[in-house]
Amino acid sequence: MLSKKLFWATLMTLAAACGPASAGHAADPVPLKIGFFSGYSGPFAIFGQVADATIAAFMAEHGDVVAGRKIVILRRDTMGPNPDGVRRMTQELITREHVEMILGGDYTPNALAMAGPTAQAKVPVLLVNAATTSILARAPYEVRFGFTTSQVAIPFARWAAAHGYTRIFLIYTDYGPGLEAGAAFKKNFSEAGGTVVGEVRPPLMSPDYSAYVQSAKDANPQAIFIFAPAGQHPQAFLRAYTDSGLKEAGVKILATGDLTDELQFEALGDATLGMYTVYHYDEDHDSAVNRRFLADFYKFAPPHVRADFDAACTYDVFQALYKVVAAQNGKLDPDKTIALLKGMRFESPRGPIMIDQNRDIVQNVYIRQVRKIEGKLQNVEIDTIPMVDDHGNRVK
Repeated sequence: MLSKKLFWATLMTLAAACGPASAGHAADPVPLKIGFFSGYSGPFAIFGQVADATIAAFMAEHGDVVAGRKIVILRRDTMGPNPDGVRRMTQELITREHVEMILGGDYTPNALAMAGPTAQAKVPVLLVNAATTSILARAPYEVRFGFTTSQVAIPFARWAAAHGYTRIFLIYTDYGPGLEAGAAFKKNFSEAGGTVVGEVRPPLMSPDYSAYVQSAKDANPQAIFIFAPAGQHPQAFLRAYTDSGLKEAGVKILATGDLTDELQFEALGDATLGMYTVYHYDEDHDSAVNRRFLADFYKFAPPHVRADFDAACTYDVFQALYKVVAAQNGKLDPDKTIALLKGMRFESPRGPIMIDQNRDIVQNVYIRQVRKIEGKLQNVEIDTIPMVDDHGNRVK
């Protein structure tokens, strides 16, 4: 009888030890799993290095626990434009890892590849990049924190016309964002009284620009407007531009900010000096938020890495993530998350930003000129077009 009593007493003790925690000693909440897409290998590895330095800087400032839930980041390597791979990885993150949100998105094909799986599973996606305006129409659970090509090309065209440019030649890469940029600039520059004296569309795959620049030279423009993706395009274009003698002839370059991304300055060198560009972020932006961001970013960045627009936008998707998790006390509902993001406003390293009711970004657009400051090439802001929507219109 004694041994039976001892058995049951021991069993009850073990059950109490292994059972639910008593009030006041609740078990730790389930970690919040977040998928994160960026390039982490090959020629795209530098984008992952920028992202990781940014995430480390943000968490150094804000911690890695929100509303009691520890943020766990599951990184995935896009390896550049890779829609099939991104679609597969998105499905794996949702079905196997049970992520509650996905951040990142670097190229339009990748953003579109995420759209189907995330819409079906109702997993919100906060886009760092991917600049084609039409993406969100096909991606009901995606929210843009980057920019659109129309958002920067349209105000730039109007600015150029207002600053004495009357004859411009267009060079824009023959793929979605490039075609959008070329069409937007041409329409708005023409409506403002300017004349497009010619246009060419180089292919996406690393072209030789000499023939395209010669076409521009033959048209005798005041300036060349160019949209080309970061990577090998800027070097190829600037080499052809320098060899053509157009710089000595006073023909200016007006470009989107891809051409003078901070990560490329070392490779491009002084050939960029004097270029006018338009974008939504630069290291030169004068604000307390940006100064703090840069100070923390450079504590974690490798020596060859600089803070660029990807860094600022990555910082902002984490700001938004923390806000929606806190607002829901750590229990995420996807539709409520989207509703909370619509109309969200806060101060970014790039200035004030807002997400509109169409899930698109509204932000300042900056006209910059490349200058050398203390021996360092820098995009220096010379003009601001405040609070521009994804279609290039001012929002009051």
